[in-house]
Amino acid sequence: MRLRTEFWVKAYIRRCAVEGASAVVVRHGDDDAGAIFIKVDRLDGSCLLFGPAPARLDGAESDRRWNACLDPTGVDGAAADAYLEREARFDSDLWVVEVEDRRGRHFLDDSLVTGAA
Repeated sequence: MRLRTEFWVKAYIRRCAVEGASAVVVRHGDDDAGAIFIKVDRLDGSCLLFGPAPARLDGAESDRRWNACLDPTGVDGAAADAYLEREARFDSDLWVVEVEDRRGRHFLDDSLVTGAA
């Protein structure tokens, strides 16, 4: 059973704060089961964007797993925003959490899916 989205987001924001990064909800989706996207603003014009990994991956049905949505090395903030706008047109229940961290830390390491998976 997966943790409610609202609880996961609150815990994630707290985790970011403990590590010294600022995180805010910029789009509030469905409290129970909305998809979550994490935008990491490096404060230099570039950002990272992570979204839900495909449900077919082992453990993804009960644990949240993450994929880089665009270039995993970073993209322009406008490109990330355009991607999120397109996603929101298909899923009005999605969440967007924006993290500001000059080092580009996202705190998703334990559940980040790489191309090797």
